[in-house]
Amino acid sequence: MRRWRGVSRVVVLVGVAALAACAQKPAVTGSGLPTSGVYKVGKPYQINGVWYYPKEDYSYDETGIASWYGPGFHEKNTANGEIYDQNELTAAHKTLPMPSLVRVTNLDNGRAIVVRINDRGPYANGRIIDMSRRGAQLLGFDGPGTAKVRVQILAEESRAIAAAARQGTPAPMLAELDGPPPKAAPRGRIEVTGPAGPVTTLAAARPAVVGAPIPPPATVAGTMSEGRFVPAPVVAQLPVKAHEAIYVQVGAFGSEENVAKARARLSAIGQHASVSRTRSAGMTLHRVRVGPLDSVDRADSLLNQIIQAGLTEAKIVVD
Repeated sequence: MRRWRGVSRVVVLVGVAALAACAQKPAVTGSGLPTSGVYKVGKPYQINGVWYYPKEDYSYDETGIASWYGPGFHEKNTANGEIYDQNELTAAHKTLPMPSLVRVTNLDNGRAIVVRINDRGPYANGRIIDMSRRGAQLLGFDGPGTAKVRVQILAEESRAIAAAARQGTPAPMLAELDGPPPKAAPRGRIEVTGPAGPVTTLAAARPAVVGAPIPPPATVAGTMSEGRFVPAPVVAQLPVKAHEAIYVQVGAFGSEENVAKARARLSAIGQHASVSRTRSAGMTLHRVRVGPLDSVDRADSLLNQIIQAGLTEAKIVVD
């Protein structure tokens, strides 16, 4: 794949209706295969005994552990037929529509970027998203390999590129920005956008609640590559708490009976669970968790142990 072939101007993604109205045929490789991929949600599937249920979830907002993938998959097909480029801002997710746009925030340093979901995974150790190499670099975890993150779908923008992809990868209505495409700065000078405009150094993170609303995106800057909208390498600095605790969440149950069953299984493997209440879709749920845990490695080990005990819906969360 030749990166950034075709339209090279910086653009802003706008308008679901406008996107759908401008459909054209997808770009293809020399072999005749489309490089821009297709819109795909997919049926439920099972990996290593765990079931996953893809769906259009435009309220998705989850915390957990991110990983990244790179050289071994570079220029291979993604799950929706695009060509993976480790230097673009894309990512793999187990259930979200492909394509969709999500904001990923590193909860350790507050760096946040927008990426395009175009692949399935990751399936190891309860990771919630697998970033491209470039995404991991911009978020600052390409060295350690994992990070505590928050993943939030950008609903309006995701509906727009979904409508576009359903009609054959259109050239959307674009608003050109003045000047060259925004570039990712060297490691010590990450470009940050905010109300005061671009700056070149990271601001100190401020305490905030993980569940706080997504700051209004207004527009998402990016480029058209092979008929696809790819987010630009611009890093925003968002407020995060100084320390985020890691847990293994066994499940969120509506009945006390299911809570008791889960706690009994955990007790059988020598684990004590805490139970807390939360509200979701008008229902009161009981979250059964083990933790807090002192490291990702400890969480990985415990998650594997809990899944082997038959609690296959367990996952790692950050709170």
